[in-house]
Amino acid sequence: MSAPDLLRRLGTQLDLSGIPFMVTGSIAAAFHGAGRATMDIDLVIEATSEQLHRLVTSLSDPETYVSEEAALEALEREGMFNVVEILTGWKADFIIRKSRPFSRSEFGRRQAFEFEGTRLWVTTLEDLIIAKLEWAKLGESARQLEDVAALLRVADGEVDQRYLDRWITELELRAQWLLVREAGARE
Repeated sequence: MSAPDLLRRLGTQLDLSGIPFMVTGSIAAAFHGAGRATMDIDLVIEATSEQLHRLVTSLSDPETYVSEEAALEALEREGMFNVVEILTGWKADFIIRKSRPFSRSEFGRRQAFEFEGTRLWVTTLEDLIIAKLEWAKLGESARQLEDVAALLRVADGEVDQRYLDRWITELELRAQWLLVREAGARE
C-alpha cells in the first residue's frame, strides 16, 4: 500500500468511526506546497473511547499493527498511538487533540481538502508553522525549523501574521521564530 492509499484508508475509517481529525506534519506541509520525504502520517483526532474502539476494530487486520490498549491510554493522557502497515513500514501517528487553547483553536480552523476522492481535514498553514516551531522547541530539531522556512517561502508573505504572533507569544516560541526569520534573511 502506498502513502496515498494509506491516507485514504485512514481518512475513510476515521469518518466511518465518527472521529473528527486533521492531517498535520509533513503530509500537511505537502498539502501547503512544501513537502519532503517522510515515512509517517500525522493525524490529530478528537475521539471518545467508543469511537476509538470502532476505529481500532476497523483497522485491525494481519497486515496492520494497532493496539486498542495504546489508543485508550493515549486518550487518557492526551498522547498518541501508532498504526503501522507491517509490509511497507508506513506509520500513522494518531495524536489525541489536547485540551489547551491553542490545540482547540488549531483543530477548529482545519480545512477540508478533496484528496483522490476522499475528504481530508488538514491543519492551516499558520497552525502548521506554530506546531513545527513547538516541535523544534521540544526536540531542538533543525528539520522542523527548515520546514517552517520552506512553508514561509511557499506562502510568500500570505500568512496571518497577527495570528502567528499571538500564538508564538503565548507558547513562548519567539526564539525558534527568530531563528527561522534570521535564516530566511541570510538566503
